[in-house]
Amino acid sequence: MDQLSNVLKERRKKAQTLIDSGVNIFRNDFKDPQAISDVVLKGEQLGTEANESPETSYRVAGRVMSMRKFGKAAFLHLQDETGRVQAYAKRDTVGEEEYALFKKWDVGDIVAVEGPLFRTKTGELSIEAKSLLLLTKSLRPLPEKFHGLTDVETRYRQRYVDLIVNPEVRDTFRMRVEIIRHIREFLANRGYLEVETPMMQPIPGGATAKPFQTHHNALGMDLYLRIAPELYLKRLLVGGFEKVFEINRNFRNEGLSTRHNPEFTMLEFYQAYATYHDLMDLTEEMISWLAAELTGSMKISYQGQEVDLTPPWKRYTMKESLVEVAGIGPEILEDDQAVMQMAKDKGIELQPDAGPGKALTELFELLVEDKLVDPTFVTSYPTEVSPLARRNEDDPSVTDRFELFVTGREIANAFSELNDPIDQSERFDKQIAERGDDDEIHPEADRDYIRALEYGMPPAAGEGIGIDRLVMLLTDSPSIRDVILFPHLKAEAVEK
Repeated sequence: MDQLSNVLKERRKKAQTLIDSGVNIFRNDFKDPQAISDVVLKGEQLGTEANESPETSYRVAGRVMSMRKFGKAAFLHLQDETGRVQAYAKRDTVGEEEYALFKKWDVGDIVAVEGPLFRTKTGELSIEAKSLLLLTKSLRPLPEKFHGLTDVETRYRQRYVDLIVNPEVRDTFRMRVEIIRHIREFLANRGYLEVETPMMQPIPGGATAKPFQTHHNALGMDLYLRIAPELYLKRLLVGGFEKVFEINRNFRNEGLSTRHNPEFTMLEFYQAYATYHDLMDLTEEMISWLAAELTGSMKISYQGQEVDLTPPWKRYTMKESLVEVAGIGPEILEDDQAVMQMAKDKGIELQPDAGPGKALTELFELLVEDKLVDPTFVTSYPTEVSPLARRNEDDPSVTDRFELFVTGREIANAFSELNDPIDQSERFDKQIAERGDDDEIHPEADRDYIRALEYGMPPAAGEGIGIDRLVMLLTDSPSIRDVILFPHLKAEAVEK
């Protein structure tokens, strides 16, 4: 820390020297620089030692990423959003006064350079600086040149530095933007309408997670950051929109992990006159298309594992997965008492009122989930753990629901929607009774949603896809924090 403090002091001293010399170290009058990638593309036409006409000049701006000074000349590498290029500054060219000020520059400064292109004797494309301009003085040093920013905690906390020094991180977030753009295109081309629903809700609904609570002074009421947009999107089906989707933030006041952030991005979409089978087909088509469009292949690598996204994907009922993947005898799965006993033998702790459906789901999560590497749809979730899904007409103990797993992680959750207001009301009441009183937030059924269902919701299916987890998959990122620009972390003391 003492060494860093000394560097900070030295930088501020340099900055003050420049100010005293009449230099504006935080300019805002340099406009329309050329993209460095465009300049480099032009330079590819030059031969190994050929120089461009001195009359041709390029204006670029960027951050100084390295600098080598030799008394009367210097080389520096500039980086902008599109790439890097070397600049060559010579005292005899830029002038004595300008070069003297240039010597006060540091790695990390944001600068502008103008001049023609040439290639050095080693063949490196360079801009011969005819003019140099300091735009922003950096008062804090970048991480050490040859080590970069590798500390994970610092990378997440100081993402702005991470983006400067690690180009692969910038690539990840560009890919994230492209994934979301392509999803919008895919759904819009199939007639889906993008909508926005409330982020602050009077009743937290759509999932059982713990919400964040706030208070609206003018209305005199508590509000909750949404856990999910589900119940509002289904109100739109009641209202007559037949295909809707939303990509936006959800908030859950729960723990942090490589898969969980309290603020995360979800895609939710709903389609009238469709079933969960239709959404399985749509999901398979969409994600395999995304992979082909954005990675060039339906076979990708994730953390050393090859994942084949080529359709068709495996489809198991939950019980079939326990037989095929976990090796459990089918006769055990048809015996409720045997299922409960197996869960107990496996060390699974169940609430006193939990039934065989909950035990079956816990066994699946323990014995099967992490083994599903290639994309796999798991269907027929127990009604006990699916309060918003439609019961299967042939077997009411399960629902018309699926979850999609890839690399052992849930990517999507979908079901044919429950549109019976009486059944829905009873399930809300049961869900609240099982949850019990909360010391902070008393669970409450969304009676307005029941009222909406009483007007009649068409038969429909809906799905949620975790955008962050999908980006993790397509960018080979091990943690959700690698694909969220500013993930939540514990507070830190920042040196003034």
